[in-house]
Amino acid sequence: MSQLNGAYYGPAIPPPPKYYRRSEGRGCCCNCLCGITRCCCGCIFSIICKILTFILVLVVIAAILIWFIVRPNVLKFHVTEANLTEFNYTTSDNINNGSLHYNLALNISIRNPNSRLGIYYDSIEPNALYEGVRFGSQNLEPFFQHKKSTSFLGPVFKGEQVMSLGETQVSKLNKEKESGVYGIGVQLKIKLRFKFGLIKIGNFNPKVRCDLQVPLKSHNGTQQFQTTQCGWDYKSIFLHKD
Repeated sequence: MSQLNGAYYGPAIPPPPKYYRRSEGRGCCCNCLCGITRCCCGCIFSIICKILTFILVLVVIAAILIWFIVRPNVLKFHVTEANLTEFNYTTSDNINNGSLHYNLALNISIRNPNSRLGIYYDSIEPNALYEGVRFGSQNLEPFFQHKKSTSFLGPVFKGEQVMSLGETQVSKLNKEKESGVYGIGVQLKIKLRFKFGLIKIGNFNPKVRCDLQVPLKSHNGTQQFQTTQCGWDYKSIFLHKD
């Protein structure tokens, strides 16, 4: 090696080669909104994510604009009159089985407060219940309700129905018989659509529940039926269950 101690006049010695490790996913990595997740994806998936995000934003903006234009308001249901002339439950040898003789006439108002929406009532099925047990049912004629208007329904429940009531239910029925005021539930099963201009929107199946305190006409008392507001079962609008 002594011969290398002097000056060296040969060609320059090239530097050693540098090796680079390829980084996977870099250069085409995106943070994007794809539903509610963050994703790091290739170029093609990046484009898809951006398109989906753009469509989602358009849908949200369109929904907000439609809401501001239409300004939808909730329909209001009231039972304004209830005429109960018979409500007599007779039991057989088995106290849990009996027959209910009933005669109930109702007047139900439906207020459409919307100034831009008409309502198609394709089907209305009122059901009368006592302690959650149905004893009467009726199907009413479909109709159209204009905007900013009030419509009236007049279901009548009359007849005899075999019912199975428990001991607690029968005990409550006897107490109400003494007072002459019965707790009766009315459920409205509805199929409806909205009309906005020339456009018909949706196919909804909501349920409306009315919890009534109805005095028996023949009972010796001075109690009068009080107008009762009904409530919506909002879950039934989206969950089509009977």
